Amino acid sequence: MRGRHLIGLVTALAAAVAVLPAAAAACETGTRARPPEPEGTPPLALGDSVMLGAVDRLVAAGFEVDARGCRQMAEGVRVLAARGRRDALPGIVVVALGTNWIVTTTQIRQTLRILGTGRVLGLVVPRELPSVRTTNRRNIRAAGRRWPDRVKVLDWVRQSAGRRSWFAADGLHLAPAGARAFTRLLSTAFEWTVSARIVTWTPMPASQAVESLSAP
Repeated sequence: MRGRHLIGLVTALAAAVAVLPAAAAACETGTRARPPEPEGTPPLALGDSVMLGAVDRLVAAGFEVDARGCRQMAEGVRVLAARGRRDALPGIVVVALGTNWIVTTTQIRQTLRILGTGRVLGLVVPRELPSVRTTNRRNIRAAGRRWPDRVKVLDWVRQSAGRRSWFAADGLHLAPAGARAFTRLLSTAFEWTVSARIVTWTPMPASQAVESLSAP
């Protein structure tokens, strides 16, 4: 059953790429940007091509942004692990991934381990193409219930329901109105309270920072 599920998922995602040539061509497009004069350490927004459509607004709102087309959660875990090794993780990290592949509970646990107990992880619930059905939404919402003090769920799916004018024709990438709404949603992170506990970071072996295809 699991094998058939994965085969079906791969087929659906391949079909999605076929109908989105512009998005596929943008896979190497990436941006890293920080506010010019941040007050303190800005929260980090880590995302994929969806976030690329809101980079300027997010930076203006006060985020440090690291977005790259076609980025998957596995890469996001590696990016955060590398920042952890450089002692370059802020108190608040918002991850908006899952458009391009699955987000597993194992990967969320890995991310929490990288961030340590004194930081807050925001997880954006990603929209999907009608032909693609994953467990991303369920896994992210469940993480918010399981770790309420450490995981904040930003439900972009519910926030954007019925708002066609917010998106390009694919229903995923942001039109100007969608970029404004996406920024407003992520900006709620500035209201989160970061624990006063000492942050502890545990190095993660490279072998663990890989995509997991197993059901959580």
